Amino acid sequence: MTQSNLITHVFRKEVLAMSAYKVADATGLIKLDAMENPYRWPEAIKAQWLELLKECQLNRYPDAEAKALVETLKQLIQLPDYFEILLGNGSDEIIQLLLMALPEDSAVLAPAPGFVMYKQISDSLGLKYIAVPLLTEDFELDLPAMLRAIKQYQPRVIFLAYPNNPTANLFNEAAIVEIIKAAQGLVVIDEAYAPFAGASFIDQLNHYDNLLVMQTVSKLGLAGLRLGYLMGRADVIKQLNKIRLPYNINSLTQLSAEFALSNKFFFDEQTQAICAERAIVLKALNSYEEIIAYPSAANFILFKTPPGKATDIFLSIKNQGVLIKNMTSQGGVLTDCLRVTIGTPEENKAFLKTLHNSLKELQQI
Repeated sequence: MTQSNLITHVFRKEVLAMSAYKVADATGLIKLDAMENPYRWPEAIKAQWLELLKECQLNRYPDAEAKALVETLKQLIQLPDYFEILLGNGSDEIIQLLLMALPEDSAVLAPAPGFVMYKQISDSLGLKYIAVPLLTEDFELDLPAMLRAIKQYQPRVIFLAYPNNPTANLFNEAAIVEIIKAAQGLVVIDEAYAPFAGASFIDQLNHYDNLLVMQTVSKLGLAGLRLGYLMGRADVIKQLNKIRLPYNINSLTQLSAEFALSNKFFFDEQTQAICAERAIVLKALNSYEEIIAYPSAANFILFKTPPGKATDIFLSIKNQGVLIKNMTSQGGVLTDCLRVTIGTPEENKAFLKTLHNSLKELQQI
C-alpha cells in the first residue's frame, strides 16, 4: 500500500479536508495576537507559588477529580451546590468533550464569525456545523435567522461566545434568552473574556435546564496552565464526565490554579489596567479617518482598515516588530479587518506607532 493510499484508508474524509490550527511564531516580536494578559505575577506572590510547587508529588498521578480546585472555583463563583463543574485542559477540551458526546448525525450551531474551535472540532468529528452570519452593522445576533436555523436543524448544541471572539462585542441579552428558550438542545455561553466584560449568564443557570456556562483562566492571566471549566446541571456534567479522560488536569495545573485563584486580587488589578488601556487604544485607533475600530468588551480590539490594505498593514506592523492578528482572510464581515490584543502601556504605544508608520507608508504609495 502506498503512503497516500494508507492515509486515505485510515483517516476520515472530514479530517483529510481540514487544515491544522496554526499558531504564529512570535519570536523577537511584541506579541499582541493571542488575547493574553501581558502582566507577570508580583515577585512576592511568585515566591510563595514556587515554595508550594516544591511539595508537588510529580511521581504520583494527580487527583482525578481535582476536588480542591473545583471547590475553590465553586466558592469564587458562588455556584449553588446543585450545579457541578467540569474541568478541561483549556476550554478547547471541554468543547471537544461536548461534541464527542453527540450522536453522529447531530447539528451544531453558532454565529459567524465566532471562535474557530467550534467549527474545527465539529468538522473533525463529522458533525453538521451550521454557521449563522452576524448582522453586518454592529456584529449583533441575527435573531430571526438564528431562530429559523434552530427550527430547521434542531441543533444538539448551540455555542454563543459572550463577548464574541473575534468581534469583541456582547450580544443582546434578550436575544440570547430567546435562543435558550427556543433550543431543544444545550446552549453553551462561552465566557472566555468575562473578566473584561462585567457581564455573565451564571446567574441564569437556575432558570434554564439546557443552559451551560463555560469560562477559562487563560485570559485572566493563566494561559500557560490550560484550564477551562464548564458549569451546569449535575446530571449534564455527569454524562460529560463519563468521556473525560482520567487525570486530564495535571498536578502542577491543579496546585497553581488553586493558589492563583486564592490570590485573585492582583489579577483583578491587572484586569482594571487592561480595561483602562483598552479605552486609550480604542480612542487612538478611531482618531484615524481611515480606520474603524469597534467597541470592545474583551481584552482585544477589532478594527477595519482601508479596502484591500489589511494584509499590507499587518505585514508592515510585523516588520516593525509587533505581531497582531490578520483576520481579513476569513472574509465576510471580517474582510479588511485586523485584531490587536491589549498589552502593557509600552506595548500599546509601540503598536500605535507601528500602525501610524504603516498608514503613512500607504499614503506615499
